[in-house]
Amino acid sequence: MDEARNRMLALFHNSIKSEQPLSWFEELYQESDRDRGLIPWDWKGPHPFLVDWIELFNGHGRALVVGCGLGEDAAFLSSKGWKVTAFDISESAVDWASNIHKELQVEWVVADLLNLPYEWESNFDLVLEVHILQAIPSEIRKTASKKLSPLVAKEGHLVCIGRLEDPEEEYSGPPWPLSIDSIEAIGRGLEKLELYTATIPDKESTRYRAVWKNSV
Repeated sequence: MDEARNRMLALFHNSIKSEQPLSWFEELYQESDRDRGLIPWDWKGPHPFLVDWIELFNGHGRALVVGCGLGEDAAFLSSKGWKVTAFDISESAVDWASNIHKELQVEWVVADLLNLPYEWESNFDLVLEVHILQAIPSEIRKTASKKLSPLVAKEGHLVCIGRLEDPEEEYSGPPWPLSIDSIEAIGRGLEKLELYTATIPDKESTRYRAVWKNSV
């Protein structure tokens, strides 16, 4: 995993020097040649915070998975009866995910969180973001985080999962764990339902699950 992370950081630092600071996502997936061991954030299964919440919520409808990566969270939602659209900025990731989960009825899309289709606004009963905002530099993250709540349909939910910042730690990133203030700003305009934090066995750092509802 250290090798995978070092490779990721090298690609990230090269992209920061260019005019395309998010290009490293595509480069990472493309150069991995479909070796999942080279994708440092690939847990090869849905995030346990998502699994726990879905089991408690027990809802259905249209779901949007933001930055789907290799599609484990999207596949889990589909298996639970959700009609899922999953997108990633990396074309290679989307193609790879669609091949891994080809037996499922998931709509796989290449899209940029900063420039999403207008018809997606207010269109999803569940918008899910897992470990994406924390992988984006802060100057881009401020814009990206504002793009999520407008996607949530009336009575729909926004669920964000990631690492929680420890004020006593310094982070060179990616990832950059999020502060409580940064997390709460994501759901501005929505009703806050939950900010759950806990550690996960065999995973470093405290994680959070934030949940909001569009009650307007």
